[in-house]
Amino acid sequence: MQVSIIIPFYNEAAHLKRTLDSFVDQHRRPDLLLLVNDHSTDESSSIALEFAQTHSFIKVIHHISEASKSPGSKVINAFNYGLSQIEDYDLIGKFDADILLPPNYLETCIKAFEQQSNLGMYSGLLHIRIQGQLAYEGIANKDHVRGPIKLYSKTCFEAIGGLVSALGWDSVDTLLAEARGFDVQTNPTLIVEHLRPTSTEYANKSYYLKRGESFYQLGYDFFISLMSALKMAWRKRSIGLFILLLRGYRRAS
Repeated sequence: MQVSIIIPFYNEAAHLKRTLDSFVDQHRRPDLLLLVNDHSTDESSSIALEFAQTHSFIKVIHHISEASKSPGSKVINAFNYGLSQIEDYDLIGKFDADILLPPNYLETCIKAFEQQSNLGMYSGLLHIRIQGQLAYEGIANKDHVRGPIKLYSKTCFEAIGGLVSALGWDSVDTLLAEARGFDVQTNPTLIVEHLRPTSTEYANKSYYLKRGESFYQLGYDFFISLMSALKMAWRKRSIGLFILLLRGYRRAS
């Protein structure tokens, strides 16, 4: 399988080297690891270029995302720019620049896609280090493919129309994939360290109101928005969260 992975990054000097080392150490490396430098002002670009000079599967391109009021759009705009530079693939990945993959990560993922023709999305689970020990980063259920480690089959990625430049893209893509009949799976044995824990903004009321607004702004009808809100609320076991998401949707409509 032809595997292409895109990592958009902005000022990731603190983590990028360790992330790239974990790709270099893969038992089965990606055929292409495309690093999209989104106008970084720190040493990120130099780190990326150094890896590209010594590893032929790593490429670096530069991009400046347009300013946008839509949260979550910057990283996806950079990803989509990278995607436009890729000619072909069987598996496409959107990964973050602050993760550490176990050496068997891609090898295991590829085998899963080879063995299951209907598999659309697949990942391991993100963990964070607490007092020296790795613990599951419990901001989502363990069956949810998280945004920093998204891997799609080509047929699934094309069926869902790619990634949308808006807040909540990493829940919308899962809903669309499942609605189109694809299987979405996680593998709890693939432990990925998240070097920068997810921001606490994901737990406040303002965030979820904006996320509800984004459903409408993306053009999704009430049914898809309702399903998304129900799924997120179920993961958090929170009726209040469900109400906030729908309130945001209605506020934007």
